[in-house]
Amino acid sequence: MSRLRPTSAWQEDGMGDPGIERYGYTQELRRSLGFKDLLVYGLIFMVPIAPFGIFGSVFQGSGGMVALAYAIGMLAMLFTANSYAQMSKAFPVAGSVYTYAGRGIGAPVGFLAGWMIFLDYVLVPSLLYLIAGVAMNSLVPAVPVWLWLVGFVLLNTAVNYLGIEATARVNRIMLAAQLVILAVFLVVGVVALAQGRGRGFSFDPIFDADTFSWPLVFGAVSIAVLSFLGFDGISTLAEENRDSARAIGRSMVAALLVTGLLFVVQTWVAALLVPDPAGLLENGDSGGTAFYDAARAAGGGWLAVLTAAATAVSWGFANSLVAQAATSRLLYAMARDRQLPAFLARVHPTRRVPVNATLLVAGVSLALGLYVQTREDGITLLSSLVNFGAMTAFLVLHVSVVVHHVVRRRSRNWWAHLVAPAIGFAILAYVVVNAKVAAQTVGFVWLGVGAVVLVGLLVAGRRPELAGVEEKKEEGE
Repeated sequence: MSRLRPTSAWQEDGMGDPGIERYGYTQELRRSLGFKDLLVYGLIFMVPIAPFGIFGSVFQGSGGMVALAYAIGMLAMLFTANSYAQMSKAFPVAGSVYTYAGRGIGAPVGFLAGWMIFLDYVLVPSLLYLIAGVAMNSLVPAVPVWLWLVGFVLLNTAVNYLGIEATARVNRIMLAAQLVILAVFLVVGVVALAQGRGRGFSFDPIFDADTFSWPLVFGAVSIAVLSFLGFDGISTLAEENRDSARAIGRSMVAALLVTGLLFVVQTWVAALLVPDPAGLLENGDSGGTAFYDAARAAGGGWLAVLTAAATAVSWGFANSLVAQAATSRLLYAMARDRQLPAFLARVHPTRRVPVNATLLVAGVSLALGLYVQTREDGITLLSSLVNFGAMTAFLVLHVSVVVHHVVRRRSRNWWAHLVAPAIGFAILAYVVVNAKVAAQTVGFVWLGVGAVVLVGLLVAGRRPELAGVEEKKEEGE
């Protein structure tokens, strides 16, 4: 375990903020990531070609207005990114929503927020591995989905074990590859439309008066936002950020704007190339191949194979790599605060990564992935559960901004600390209400279990506490 360093040492090294000891913690993780690393991390987590894998589900859910669903999803996430930015400046500590709600409102609320974000973070790697395995199986049917899943888990665990710098280097390479493939699809797709293939140029994927309704679109948004989940993972790297705390918020907003624009453009083009839009609306996309079918219509079999392979590698390796890293940091943060078993807070002495948390995430992802790949509705079920967990945790995040800044600190920055969080809360609440019933049921059951665990902790005299909070209260902070 590393020791605390004096403030002057941090400043001389150019490491940005002077450590986290004022929050009651010892700096254990390695501060080696700059703004560009954080931005690339967020882009990779969201995956610039993320719509490839769930395009059919969003198309059906939105009545064909898939580009509109992604545009609204980006807007909603920008308000959430603002709340993350405000809280990451106030508390530059690992733990994401768990930390911000716990320190902004109260430790018990933070526990429940962390419990709900678990539904997102713990299930996300399994979902990514499953989608990647399905995509690779479509290319190489002789290799079963479960074997691809095992291979991706082992590969990502090895890279994350090597340290955050190794993860960052892989991220840059994978991001460049994804952008090249996306550019190829867009160029070929636009040329195909100009030549009269597909439906030709139309604004229907953005707005179709014949099918539009707010419940319909927001129901699709609840699926589309899956592609945006990941910008929040940047906040889990707060203790590995070498720049000022503001870099966390700036990188989140930048990542959202870039990916949001890419999502809208690629889904607009793909929606106009779908071979049988009426059939897709009526029957859905159980095989998850709707985007590849659109690619085939644009450029032939080679483009379909290229986009499917890109989806497999991006979701199964690049995206799940950073998802595993983010999840392990959340487990580490909660274990460090004695709200999870202490062994999860162990940091490797030389790699400086939460090694036990990383291995646990790998094991859970593997077990869940192997189980869910046996279900026909595996991808849809996991997608809806991941989104529900994230959305409910984000609702608590917005509340924590108002409580901490407006109620406690008497802030008069009404836009950033009151209006924007309120708008973000309203949009996400509408999305949650229009989520699938199955996701709502399981999500609220999960919340209920978390409440029971919290009550058990309180009864046992183990009320959740965050390091440094009591001391800061005594100092009048």
